[in-house]
Amino acid sequence: MMKNKFIYMILLSIPSVLACNQTEKKTAENSKDSLVFPQGEKITNANFTGTAYLQMLVDADSLNDISVGNVTFEPGARSKWHVHPGGQILLVIDGVGYYQEKGKPKEILRKGDAIKCPPNIPHWHGASADSAFIQVAITGREKGETVWLEEVTDEEYNK
Repeated sequence: MMKNKFIYMILLSIPSVLACNQTEKKTAENSKDSLVFPQGEKITNANFTGTAYLQMLVDADSLNDISVGNVTFEPGARSKWHVHPGGQILLVIDGVGYYQEKGKPKEILRKGDAIKCPPNIPHWHGASADSAFIQVAITGREKGETVWLEEVTDEEYNK
């Protein structure tokens, strides 16, 4: 009799387990569907600490010297210090991130923020320690390509 009750309880719980599984799948799909732009490909060069992804949206060419890329940083990921001879604008799409110019305090960035990175000013940007960060980077190329500098130390990042 106890064995039958146990089997009956297990059978009753199956639909609930399946429903939870479906809800988890839908939540993951909705999260992916809610992205404004595709995540893109993992960045494999040495200009980033941690894991970051890039989806180029507009490549600079002879008609338009501006490139636009969607960059997704996993928590703790960040760029090296770098400069843009033609400047850059960052539009925060999601998450919490950081932006810092050399000699200035680190700024916290949130969804909806926009930052102007002045030409030839060393700076870095990336995700906070506990949140992913998605930005659209609009970069002027008419005065030259990005110049990559040294890594952002853990001390600089955590300051």
